[in-house]
Amino acid sequence: MAKSRKYQDFLIEHLKDHDEAVAYLNTALEESLKGDAESQHLFLTALRNVAEAQGGIGNLAKKAGIGRESLYKTLSEKGNPKWHTLVSLVIALGLNLRLA
Repeated sequence: MAKSRKYQDFLIEHLKDHDEAVAYLNTALEESLKGDAESQHLFLTALRNVAEAQGGIGNLAKKAGIGRESLYKTLSEKGNPKWHTLVSLVIALGLNLRLA
């Protein structure tokens, strides 16, 4: 019998693909604009998942010029990142932000 895979492991594996990560982040951002407390943290969770898939939090912290522990706090459930921090993370992940 095949072992079952944890959802998080499955998700991280798929988010290694750039296009999958972009679609995932766009969906999370759209959902987070609903305004309720739960949906507002959704984008940070998605960003944390993509960071993990794309080399880890420590690697992203180095690329973005942010302390590793600070980045863990920023992307936590209680995180409240500043705009320039989010922009630094997006750039470090090789992504762009656009409004339509």
